[in-house]
Amino acid sequence: MKLLEILLERPGEVITREELRGRVWANESFGDFDQAVNIAIAKLRSALGDSAENPRYIETLPKRGYRFIADVAVVDTDALIKKPGSAAGDPRDAEPEHRFQAAGLGVATKPRLWPTHRIIFVLALLLILAILAVWRFRSGARSPTVIRSLAVLPLENLSGEASQDYFADGMTDELITDLAQIRALRVISRTSVMMYKGVRKPLPEIARELNVDAVVEGTVLRSGDQVRITAQLIQATADRHLWAESYEGNLRDTLALQKKVATKIAEQIRIEVTPQEQAALRSVKAINPDAYENYLKGRFFWNKRSADGLKKAIDYFNQAIAEDPNYAAAYSGLADAYALAGDWQYAVMTPKEAMPRAKAAAMKALELDDNLGEAHASLAFCLDGFDWNFEAADREFRRAIELNPGYATAHHWYSWHLSLLGRNSEAIAEMRKAENLDPLSLIINADLAELLLIAHFPDESIDQSRKTIEMDPHFAFAHNQLAQAYLEKHMFSEAIAELQTAIQISGESATFSANLARAYAATNRKAEAVWLLNDLKKRSTPTNEHATAIAMIYTALDDKDQAMASLERGYEERFNPGILLRPCFDPLRSDPRFQNLVRRVGLPS
Repeated sequence: MKLLEILLERPGEVITREELRGRVWANESFGDFDQAVNIAIAKLRSALGDSAENPRYIETLPKRGYRFIADVAVVDTDALIKKPGSAAGDPRDAEPEHRFQAAGLGVATKPRLWPTHRIIFVLALLLILAILAVWRFRSGARSPTVIRSLAVLPLENLSGEASQDYFADGMTDELITDLAQIRALRVISRTSVMMYKGVRKPLPEIARELNVDAVVEGTVLRSGDQVRITAQLIQATADRHLWAESYEGNLRDTLALQKKVATKIAEQIRIEVTPQEQAALRSVKAINPDAYENYLKGRFFWNKRSADGLKKAIDYFNQAIAEDPNYAAAYSGLADAYALAGDWQYAVMTPKEAMPRAKAAAMKALELDDNLGEAHASLAFCLDGFDWNFEAADREFRRAIELNPGYATAHHWYSWHLSLLGRNSEAIAEMRKAENLDPLSLIINADLAELLLIAHFPDESIDQSRKTIEMDPHFAFAHNQLAQAYLEKHMFSEAIAELQTAIQISGESATFSANLARAYAATNRKAEAVWLLNDLKKRSTPTNEHATAIAMIYTALDDKDQAMASLERGYEERFNPGILLRPCFDPLRSDPRFQNLVRRVGLPS
């Protein structure tokens, strides 16, 4: 209780182990303290239903301490437990400065001696919790298995040919998509589960890392036009098989086989499935086998998230459409490929080249099948980032999430939409939903750090970027994001080191170079900043002038006229309006020209 009280005194802040030792275990030896704090944190997480790997309440910061990350509200707990007949204004019942409530518990933020009636109240509560825990333990074997979260591990390719990996990965994707439509079930997204492809780990360990109740694993065997899918459902905590079955059929029957597997899993996990979700699981459309194969190859390369992969994905999706012009999913995939190809992170095409094609493909997909959540999300992405039609984008994002609540990308992109509208708290919450569905996604974790910085939480942004870098030290975007937070904290040498790492990993990135120039300008190394500026100008082309990156450098050099001129060129290029949210442009926000630009884009002032 004391540990929880300390964490709730400063929600969102790091409480160091040294502080905990001084306040709770001051008289313990070092070894006893380490054991005591570890046990206490574990018990507290157990009481809150939390986990160390995917925390909802208590986050561990390695070698530093702990932080309470859930929302904390101020409540009047004295009113709930005041003794009958207490006189108004009794100093014993005076409310301290702050009281917090989390997970149903009100905790005083100032240490003081508790009255006897309060001690009895807490002891009674703990006794009730202990009885419930024993009852749950003893009745666990008799109670039905209820599963509210699961991960579909990469189905194993039994063909013996690596060239068939795309097919097994495609089957995994389709099964995830089918199950993710069940709103009451949290299904881990593809990016996170693919981290376990070819990895031999105990299933309970994987389940703990992904914070799920169960896992689905299986195999795919394709021989010519014949397909066999074998799947089994395993309760993670007990490593207990709940169900296993095999399905065989022709390649044309593949979607039907997947729907059978998804339906059977939904029955086994005993979770509520609405009539609409049941209908979606039963709905099977006939497919052209050649078109379907090209579609799977397109998704395979799209998921690589590389410039070369996006080019190949566009080719395969177009081949699928050529085989079957009425194949809605292929148009949806093509929309996704063009949408990313025109984004600044990949720069395969300019926005003016890519975004109209992405929008046209998304609209064609919806014309053929208005119930494709992925296509609604792709259309919304174009409406936000290119058309600047935020009202229409909002409708499309909401529809995408309604149709496919487990689609992490929809939550990811919708969070940026909310940020564009200045709704930063909602944007961060939405990005955390995406992270919950795809906890190992590097880009979602990196974008969460960026949203925290936009919302002016640089310390939290730093912690989030460090977490992302721990997941993959070679992810350049995370180093760039960490550097931007360091710049806000005036930690310039650290920012320069991170940006040099990002550039070394990624090669010549206009955005990374611009941030490095900002760091040089802040440390009076203006000659180096100007050199980077001129280098960006040399690398510019008529179709891609790097206008926003150049504007970032001019802003850092305090040349507002040139900065605004560059932003106007970016406006003509149809830049992604999210660039205007970045803290690098804070020095321009009071400039009437910048305010006019914001109004023309349609963002809130």
